[in-house]
Amino acid sequence: MTDQGLAAVEEQAPGSFLPGTQIEIINAQIERGRIRHALFDFDGTISLIRRGWQDVMVPMMVDLLVETGTDEPREQLSVLVREFVDRLTGKQTIYQMIELADHVRARGAEPLEPLAYKHRYLELLWEQIEHRVAGLKSGTTAPEEMVVPGSFGILENLRKRGVKCYLASGTDQPYVLDEAEALGVTHYFEGIYGALDDYENFSKAMVIEMIISEHDLHGSELLGFGDGYVEIQNVSEVGGIAVGVATDEERLEGIDAWKRNRLIVAGASVIVPDFDEHERLLSWLCDEEG
Repeated sequence: MTDQGLAAVEEQAPGSFLPGTQIEIINAQIERGRIRHALFDFDGTISLIRRGWQDVMVPMMVDLLVETGTDEPREQLSVLVREFVDRLTGKQTIYQMIELADHVRARGAEPLEPLAYKHRYLELLWEQIEHRVAGLKSGTTAPEEMVVPGSFGILENLRKRGVKCYLASGTDQPYVLDEAEALGVTHYFEGIYGALDDYENFSKAMVIEMIISEHDLHGSELLGFGDGYVEIQNVSEVGGIAVGVATDEERLEGIDAWKRNRLIVAGASVIVPDFDEHERLLSWLCDEEG
């Protein structure tokens, strides 16, 4: 799919729903009942610790573009920045910073290294979310308040079914490990993988290939969950079952229509608003019901 296509995802026709649920079946022809391993994205799929990160990244980038001396209005720059930030969501943060550097250069200024921009962004984001992590670690914030609804339920359900789970995130590895521990989900995963400063040595596709190779998986033996284009596309491309998690992160109920449409385009076979209906979802995916 082209970048322009990602930027303007059209409304996708509705699929069918499992009776009495909000579980939307986009591709009913998937081969069910073979799941052995499951891969989860982290931010926006399980964790809500970084909810609102776009409201940190976009203004920072707009400020840097304004500093180039361009005569473009801030509103126009905001539209430009939000387009590529949204388009690259799910990939490592460094890719958004690489594009920022390209836009700075295109306006006649000399950009910093993308890694410097990434570190600046992470410092600004930490100022916004430090209290959330501290609250989890001190026990003043319940983990359930900082996860997509039903996250603990589906992880426990998968464990009881003998499905091995993994976590792969575009967020830097030390942060993912720390935040997963703060949420109390670390023990559910066989492996937790995050972005590296040496970004060419990590991608979600690499993690998927490693899991497939090490465990000799084929097609629908791999199940993937994500709220971003990248992980859904990666799982779909190897023949796995991709479940799009289209959570409305502000209201924590119902579907985020933009996420839903984008996840379907990426290759999601199933769309859910969250994991509250995990028992019905897994029962269907494991071919325990019609």
